[in-house]
Amino acid sequence: MLPLNGIPLLEHSIRYAKENTNLLDTILVSTEDNQLKVFSEDLGVKVLDRPKHLASDTATTMDVLKDVLQQLGDKTCTIVLLQATNPLRPKNLLREAIELFEKGKADSLMTVSRNHQKFGKIVNNKYIPFNYTLGQRSQDMEPLYFENGLLYIMRSDLIKQGKLMGDNHISMIVNHPYAEVDIDTQEDLQYAHYVLTQFKEA
Repeated sequence: MLPLNGIPLLEHSIRYAKENTNLLDTILVSTEDNQLKVFSEDLGVKVLDRPKHLASDTATTMDVLKDVLQQLGDKTCTIVLLQATNPLRPKNLLREAIELFEKGKADSLMTVSRNHQKFGKIVNNKYIPFNYTLGQRSQDMEPLYFENGLLYIMRSDLIKQGKLMGDNHISMIVNHPYAEVDIDTQEDLQYAHYVLTQFKEA
């Protein structure tokens, strides 16, 4: 419920889904929190009551997705996951992702972004480069990517197997400032405000 540009984080993802109702059959919110439930229903979204044990810090996204499918009657479908902690998404991202997913006859898709940082490990107080050699130019490094959390698409049979990534998986590369926003701390929220202000899309 923390506001980003005056709008609660959750509402950003709900609005994004509602802007793409031509691509989605149903919009669902899974929560155990009564305030979030009432808030979501006031926005015209169906809410699935999340069991308390799936609302802990140790519960996984997969556990929640399995519960959602169970509540839907284990029907065959495709799930698009929009996390509230990733409230900013390029306008056409969902349409492009679904087109890529369907054209590739994929069973899963996730968005990723290129990483340009030089990583290393510290072993016995000594810095050991991990993805480069000392003195190597950044542009000569082997490309590495990170899971940016903007969106995930999965077929229901894959979820039932407990997998987020199938054999026929597509990694959709998204190089956009919004991909850098993943809100877990107050500093992340402040950065999201900055990104939204500087790169607001029409």
